[in-house]
Amino acid sequence: MNKNWSDCNKTMQAQLKKKETFSMGIETLLELRVQLIDVFSSIRHDFSREDFNAVPFMNAAGNHRRSLAWTVWHVFRIEDIVCHTLVCEDEQVFFKGGYQKRINSPIITTGNELEKESIAEFSRQLNLDELYSYIFEVKESSERILKKLKFEDMKRKVTPEARVQLESLKVVSTDESAAWLIDYWCSKDIRGLIQMPFSRHWIMHAEAVCRIKSRLRPTEKL
Repeated sequence: MNKNWSDCNKTMQAQLKKKETFSMGIETLLELRVQLIDVFSSIRHDFSREDFNAVPFMNAAGNHRRSLAWTVWHVFRIEDIVCHTLVCEDEQVFFKGGYQKRINSPIITTGNELEKESIAEFSRQLNLDELYSYIFEVKESSERILKKLKFEDMKRKVTPEARVQLESLKVVSTDESAAWLIDYWCSKDIRGLIQMPFSRHWIMHAEAVCRIKSRLRPTEKL
C-alpha cells in the first residue's frame, strides 16, 4: 500500500475516534480523497478508450484484474449506494440523475459479479464522459454529507429500514461474489463505513489503477 495514503488513512481513523479531534479527522479524510481522486481523474485524458476497456491482468487474483473503466464505475457506484441508501437513506445520485441511461450501462450494480471477458464487454459499453460526470457528482455529494457528520453519528448503525431499501433496489448482485456486501455494510456503524468505502476502498482501487497503468504503459514513467 502507498505509504503516504496508508499513513493518512491511519491518522484519520485515529482522529475520528476522539471527539476533540473528530473535525480534524474529517479534514484528513477530505485531504486523502483529494490525492486519490487525482489517480482516477488523471487517467481520463492520459489513456485511450481502448486502454479503459483493456483487462491486462485478466487471470490475476487482485483488484488489478479488472479494467480502468470497471474500476472507476465500481468505486463510485459503491460510494453512491452506501452514502445515500445506507447513511442518508435518500435517493442515490445514480437514479436521481438518470445515469444508467446516460452512461449506457447494462447494469445498476457494483459490478462485483463481472469477471474476465464480461468486464471487457461491460467496459466497452460505457459512455466515459457521462461516467466521469457521475463520479464527480457522487464525490461532491458524499463530501457534503461527510462535512455534516458529528462525532455522535459515528456509532450509529445502519437501520433495518435502510437494509430493506437496499435489498429492494437490486443494486447488489445476488451472485456470491457480490451478495456478501449487504451483510458487510449493514454490520457497520458510520465510522466503519467511512473506512469502507469512503477511504480504504478508494486506496485499494487507486493502487489497482496504478498497476493497470504500469502494464498498459510499461516504458513510461507514470
